[in-house]
Amino acid sequence: MTEIRLEVCVEDAAGLAAAVAGGADRIELCSALSVGGLTPSAGLMALAARAGIPVYAMIRPRAGEFVFGPDDLDIMRGDIDAVRSVGLAGVVLGASLADGRLDVAALERLSRHAAGLGTTLHRAFDLVPDFAEAVDIAVTLGFERILTSGGARTAPEGAEALAEVIRMAGGRLSIMPGSGVTIDTVGSLLERMEVSEVHSSCSRSEPAKDDRLVSLGFVAPSARMTDAGLVKALKARLGAAR
Repeated sequence: MTEIRLEVCVEDAAGLAAAVAGGADRIELCSALSVGGLTPSAGLMALAARAGIPVYAMIRPRAGEFVFGPDDLDIMRGDIDAVRSVGLAGVVLGASLADGRLDVAALERLSRHAAGLGTTLHRAFDLVPDFAEAVDIAVTLGFERILTSGGARTAPEGAEALAEVIRMAGGRLSIMPGSGVTIDTVGSLLERMEVSEVHSSCSRSEPAKDDRLVSLGFVAPSARMTDAGLVKALKARLGAAR
C-alpha cells in the first residue's frame, strides 16, 4: 500500500519546529488556528521556506465566513505573491457564495493567480449543499486535494459522508480528512475509507503561564501547542496502516 502522508497545521515558529522534528510530511502554515486559520505573516512564511519539507500557506485574509469581496481577493492575490516569492510549495484556498456553494469565479481567479503552486481546497467545502458538484468544481479548477471533515464538526463525526466524497472523487484528486484527527481517532477513519493523506494539528492544551496576560486579554487561559511527540506517534500509526 502507498504510504499515508501526514499534514500538520501550525501557526508559529515553535509549532513549525515541532512538526518537522516529529516527522510531518507537509505543513499547512497559518496564523490564528483558533478561528480555523488565517494567512501567516511574511516572516513566518520565509522561516517555513527553510523547513526542508513542503509547506502550503493558508490564504484567508480575515476571520468569519468565506464570502470574499473585491478587496479581499486583492489581498489574497498579494498573499499568493508572497508565498511564491519565498519559495513555499503551495497555497490553501477557499471561497463561498452566500448560499454555501463554492464561488467558482473567485476560486478561478485565485487558482489562476497561483499557477505553478500546489493548491488545496480548504474546509469551505464543508459548507456546500452538494458535495458531488463541489468535487467536480475542484477537479476542474485543478486542485490537488480537498481538506474536509465531511461537513461535520470533526472528521470522525463525518466519516460516512467522507467515505462518500472519496467515492465521488474517484481518484481524480485527494480527499484529505481533517478536524479531530488524532492518534485516538485515526484508526476508525482508516477502517472505513482509503486515504493517501490526513490532516491534524497534533497539539496539546497548555495553560497560560502569566495570569496578568490573561487578565489584560492578551492571551487565552489556555492554548493549543503542536507536540513533536504527537506528530511522531500519529506518523507511526499511519505507517502501521500500510
